[in-house]
Amino acid sequence: MTNTQKALTLINTFANGDTKQAENLLALDYIQHNLAYGTGRDAFVRSVAYLASAPVKTIVKNIRAFEDGDKVFLQTIYNFAGAGEQVAFDIFRFDKDGKIAEHWDNLAAISAPNPSGRTQIDGAMKITGTDKTEENREIVKNFLYDVMQGNHAEKTPDYFDGDIYIQHNTGIADGLSGLGTALAALAEQGIQMVYTTVHQILAQGNFVLAVSEGTFGGAPTAYYDLWRVENGKITEHWDVMETIADKSTWQNQNGKF
Repeated sequence: MTNTQKALTLINTFANGDTKQAENLLALDYIQHNLAYGTGRDAFVRSVAYLASAPVKTIVKNIRAFEDGDKVFLQTIYNFAGAGEQVAFDIFRFDKDGKIAEHWDNLAAISAPNPSGRTQIDGAMKITGTDKTEENREIVKNFLYDVMQGNHAEKTPDYFDGDIYIQHNTGIADGLSGLGTALAALAEQGIQMVYTTVHQILAQGNFVLAVSEGTFGGAPTAYYDLWRVENGKITEHWDVMETIADKSTWQNQNGKF
């Protein structure tokens, strides 16, 4: 199997309860960054077994899958044991033996379509321009520094083709104009969306996923942003924001990032 196939097979063990398959795919010292779960292979396998024993079957529906070096990143809809649909970004790192060695994720409840009628998962699917992967990664890296971290906000229009910006955030309409309206509304409520640290930027072709740390309304927040870049301009955006749990509740000490 390719690494992407292995990652997809692993997440599907939540639905099919195949603990042996999970055990075979994972490194013994598997590092877990989802703070609600223990770390290590055995903890993951126990989670698979627990879901298999639940009265309501877990549902897993992958939407998009990408590969970048030793990492695979996925966008997926989960419904764990009937707890409700969530959209997630998962990142899996593979070791030199081809085992899944580390995992990061961000999850949020499925919401109604946004003001432009778009959902958290619809939109462009096709991976193109793999020869431009590094160029697109650099565009997003610079965009995060200049715009999202507020170092050169005046450069914002440089990253877009006019007002063309397809938006899948649950509360924001399409276009730079839609983004500006949403941010102004937050400001009126005294809410700031702050990006302080970028931890990972993963890319395959025209899709780039950034994992960032910051605050939203003062609360520690993990931001997972997926952008589609076309002809050197940021064109489409999906995201999952998750408040980082208080450290007293963590089930592992690996940290969110």
